[in-house]
This record gives sequence, structure tokens and C-alpha cells, in this order.
Amino acid sequence: MVTAELAVAIPSIVLVLAFCLVAVNAAVDQIRCVDAARVAGRAAARGDDPPRVRALAAESAPAGARVQVAGVSGGVRVTVSARTGGWGLLPGWELSASAVTPVESPS
Repeated sequence: MVTAELAVAIPSIVLVLAFCLVAVNAAVDQIRCVDAARVAGRAAARGDDPPRVRALAAESAPAGARVQVAGVSGGVRVTVSARTGGWGLLPGWELSASAVTPVESPS
């Protein structure tokens, strides 16, 4: 009896742990997107050129992330988006973070 219960319980526990690891990985990638958008937004507000802003975002962002820099009224918006993958049949998620900062005036 115990053997049959363990035969069902152990794969179930492994599956739950796999879901947890995928969720933690997605949370870490989301935090990296937020940090990358913040760093790139600050650089864009200082007046750095767009290739430099994208390079700064790429340093902090997850691998394969996309960076968009757009001007908004009185400021700049940086959006970093990335796809985080699931394992096997588990689907991935599209993660995104934006930072809007006012443009600094030269003094």
C-alpha cells in the first residue's frame, strides 16, 4: 500500500516543484525587466543616445529582451519586454516593464 501511494506522491511533488521553479524564474525575470527599464529610463532622461540606452537596458534585462524608447510629453518612456520560457509543456509568459521619466534640462 505504501509503495503505491509513494508512486503517486513523488511524481506529484516533483511536478509541483517544477511549477514553483518556473514561477520563481518568471518573477526574477520580471524584476530584471523592471531594473532594466529603470536604468535605461534614467540614461534616456540624461540625454544619452538611443543605442547607449538600449545597451544599458540589455545589460540588466533577461536574455533576448526587447527595448523600446519613445518620447512622451516632457519625458521619455522605456519599455523592456521579454519572454520567459516554461519547461516542457508548461507555457511561457510575456513579461514587460515600463519606466517614464522627465527629461533633465542641461544646466
